Amino acid sequence: MPLITDLKAFEEALGERLVATGKLDAGALLRARSVRQETDEPLHRLMPKLGLVAEGDLARAMANVLGLALMLPEDVPDTVLLGEHFRPEFLRNAGALILSEDDDCVLVALTDPLNEFVLQAVQNLAGKVVKVRIAIPAELEQAILRVHGSAEEISAVATVGVDDGIDLAADVARLRDLASGAPVIRLVGQMIARAVEMRASDIHIEPFENMLRVRFRLDGHLREVMSPPLSMHAALVSRIKIMANLDIAERRLPQDGRVNTSVRGAPVDLRVSIIPGFGGETVVLRVLDRNTVRLSFDALGISADHQSQLDRLFAQPHGIVLVTGPTGSGKTTSLYAALSKLNVPDVKILTVEDPIEYQISGINQVQVKPSIGLTFPYVLRSFLRQDPDILMVGEIRDAETAEIAVQAALTGHLVFSTLHTNDAASSVVRLTDMGIDNYLVSSTLIGVVAQRLVRRLCEECKEPIQLTPEMVEHFQLAELDQNQKLPKHIHRAAGAGCEKCGQTGYRGRTALLEVLEMNDEIGRLVLQNISVTSLREAAIDAGMTTLYADGMRRVLAGDTTIEEVLRVAKR
Repeated sequence: MPLITDLKAFEEALGERLVATGKLDAGALLRARSVRQETDEPLHRLMPKLGLVAEGDLARAMANVLGLALMLPEDVPDTVLLGEHFRPEFLRNAGALILSEDDDCVLVALTDPLNEFVLQAVQNLAGKVVKVRIAIPAELEQAILRVHGSAEEISAVATVGVDDGIDLAADVARLRDLASGAPVIRLVGQMIARAVEMRASDIHIEPFENMLRVRFRLDGHLREVMSPPLSMHAALVSRIKIMANLDIAERRLPQDGRVNTSVRGAPVDLRVSIIPGFGGETVVLRVLDRNTVRLSFDALGISADHQSQLDRLFAQPHGIVLVTGPTGSGKTTSLYAALSKLNVPDVKILTVEDPIEYQISGINQVQVKPSIGLTFPYVLRSFLRQDPDILMVGEIRDAETAEIAVQAALTGHLVFSTLHTNDAASSVVRLTDMGIDNYLVSSTLIGVVAQRLVRRLCEECKEPIQLTPEMVEHFQLAELDQNQKLPKHIHRAAGAGCEKCGQTGYRGRTALLEVLEMNDEIGRLVLQNISVTSLREAAIDAGMTTLYADGMRRVLAGDTTIEEVLRVAKR
C-alpha cells in the first residue's frame, strides 16, 4: 500500500519544500539531484547521508508533502503492542514502531514512509489497515528503546550484578565489561544523537536516591527527556569515561575530558565534566556541534549598532577588550566570532583557553594543563616571545593573569579576555580589586562588553498582545524607543507552542549587549577610584545602551518577551 504513486513528483515537491523553508539551499539541492542520478538512491534517503539536511527538518518536510502527522512523545505507548509479531530487532532495522491498534487499523511510526516492504509487512502481520505517522530517526530509536528495550536490554543491564550480589561500583573489571555492552553503548549513542537533533547545548545525567534523571538544556532551559533505571547509572557513567579516556576506577574526585564523535555522519565534540555527589557521580556533557555553530555577530543576533561599536573596539591597535557575564551567557562564542572576523593571513592570533571549545583554522590555540604547570600566566609569558598581533585569554581568573594581560597591552598587543561580573562597569572595578593600578586600567582598557542570552520567540507560533499605556509606563518603553514610535502590539510565546519549536514557544537564542567604550571622562573617573554606580552613569551619558534597554528594544521588535528580558537583566 504505497503512500505515493509518482516518486519523481514527490522528490520535486520535497526539494521545493526544503528550499522554501530555508532548510536547504538551491545549490545543495542541485548537487543532491546530481548524485541521485548517479546512484539511483531516492532523494529523501540520500540527503541526510550527504549531510545536506538535518533528519528532523527532512521528516517535517516529508510530513508536509505527504500530508501526514509527525510522531509526538505522547504517541509512544507505555507497553509493547503486537509483540508476538514484531521483535525489537526488526523494528530497529525497519525504522518502525507500533503506536496503537484497534479493531480496524494499526497506527505505525516510520522513519521512511516510502518503504513499501515495511508497510506491507505490518499490514500482513497485523491483518489490519495501516495508518502512518512520520518519525524523526533519533526520536524513534529512543521510543523503541523505551518500549522494547525497557523490558529486555535495559533490564538485562540493570540485573547484572544485582542477582549475583556483586557490587558494580567496586568491581571495576565487571563495570568495564558492562559499559562496553551493546545496550549501554546504544543508549549513550541515542542520548547524544537526540541531543544534537533537538539542538541541546548540554546533557545532564543526575542520580538521586530513587531515580536517575537525564535532562537536556534547550535554549538555556533544562528539560527532562528520559529516566533510565537507577541501576544503569554506574554503567552509563563508565561508558562516558571510556569515551573520554578518563579513569574508570576514580569515583572520589572530579574529572574533565573531551569526546570526539559523530552523529549520523556529522562531527560532534563533547566536553565532559564528572563530579562526585551524594547519590553518585553527576555527568554534564557540553554539546559542541560543528555543523550548527556559526561564529558571526549576525548569527548571535547582535544588533547593527552594537556591531559598529564592537568594530571600533577591534580596530584598535592595542589594548584590552573584556567580555563579561555569567556562565552560559555566550562570552566565549562572542570572542570566537571576533577572532574569526580578525583572522586574516597578515595577522597572527594566539589563544590560551580552558578548554578549547572550537578549533579555528589559522589561529594558534593552546589548552592549559595546570597538572603539568601549563597555566594561563605561564602560557601568556611564552606568547609574548612569539611576536603575536592579537592574544585571547580564555578567562582572567587571578591577579597574575591580569598583570600579564596589561603588560601585553602596554607592549602593543590587542588582548581579548572574559571576566565574571554582573555588568560592564563592574569589570573596571574588578580589575582594580585584583591589584591592577588605576592608571594602568585607564590606559590599557579600551572597552567592556556585558552579555546575556535570551530565548528568541518562535516565528511560527508567537502571539501578539496589545501594548497598553500601563505597560509602556511600567517598563519605561517610551524612553527606550529611539524613533518614539511604539508598536501597537508586542508578542508572547504561544501557550502550547508548535511543532517547529518543540511546543515551547521559543526557538533559538539571541544576545543582549551592553558595550562600555572607554573615553577621556570615564578614564578620569577610573583614576579617581569612584564607585561602580558613577562609572555606569557616565557610560550611559556617553551613549551606552544597558542590557535592560537592549532587551526591551528586542521586545518592541518582536524578537523576545518581557519575561525573558527581566530574567537576565535589571533596570
